[in-house]
Amino acid sequence: MNEEFGTIEREIRIDAAPEVVFQVVSDPEHVKDWWPDEAQYEPVPGKAGRIGFREADGTVQWEQFTVVDADPPRMFAFRWTHAEGEEAAKGNSFLVTFELEPVGAGTLLRMTETGFRERGWTEAVIAEEYAAHVRGWDFFVPRLPAAAAKAAR
Repeated sequence: MNEEFGTIEREIRIDAAPEVVFQVVSDPEHVKDWWPDEAQYEPVPGKAGRIGFREADGTVQWEQFTVVDADPPRMFAFRWTHAEGEEAAKGNSFLVTFELEPVGAGTLLRMTETGFRERGWTEAVIAEEYAAHVRGWDFFVPRLPAAAAKAAR
């Protein structure tokens, strides 16, 4: 299997304190400012919920979402895309981790997403899913600074 489809990593500097950035990546109301259109979950480890992306026809495509870890203001991790009714675990979901490091008056955010190879998919499906997630994070991660500026107001 192609190892290059193992992890997506992004890094961005945000001109806001780690406490603000943590809220932006963990609190459902702030998360909606930069990522999904809908977010229904508690930012507490072990809590499950869902996030939704609005389609062109106005319907919402829901994805399952489970908080794995929350260590304010340093780290927030969740699993997503597992089937409804299933407990999120390695092999049925992607793991996304946001690590926050203070840098001057701002924050260095490191995002990783893993779990592509563990899904049991064919190489072609892994490549397709990986590429779709790369495109997604390339669109959504650059929206974080504006969301942090809005949250800091």
